[in-house]
Amino acid sequence: MNDIYVTAINDTNEYMVKSIKLKPGQEKFIETIEECLEEAKLDPQWRPVMIQSKEHIVGFAMYGSFGPNKETWIDRIIIDRDFQGKGLGKNAMLKLIDIITKEYDVKEIYLSIIEGNEIAYNLYTTIGFVYTNEKDPNGERIFNYTIK
Repeated sequence: MNDIYVTAINDTNEYMVKSIKLKPGQEKFIETIEECLEEAKLDPQWRPVMIQSKEHIVGFAMYGSFGPNKETWIDRIIIDRDFQGKGLGKNAMLKLIDIITKEYDVKEIYLSIIEGNEIAYNLYTTIGFVYTNEKDPNGERIFNYTIK
């Protein structure tokens, strides 16, 4: 986790994350980075961030906290195809969990997974996310992580 850095995306560094690529077939599991950035511009509660490891840009994520109960979500995470399978996704998630719990002072974080995305499922459940037996309006399974 120590080699992962998370940087807020703004107008001066936005172009850097747009070069992130997925492996063939993964695009069915997540929106494009351009779509994510557009959504974040429309709703400022979303925090788009660049994930870096050493001098490399390895990924993108977006998180936010909503409503009076501070329902907090890691809504998107993408690791570039050239950096997948090296443990960076897990390290990035652990870093994001740490940042989010401190930024929002929350004990629970949610995310959703599209049916069939077994790589994401295995990653998130290994970290400690648990299926809530609920689905979001898009039919994605909702998972919860509780800080102990």
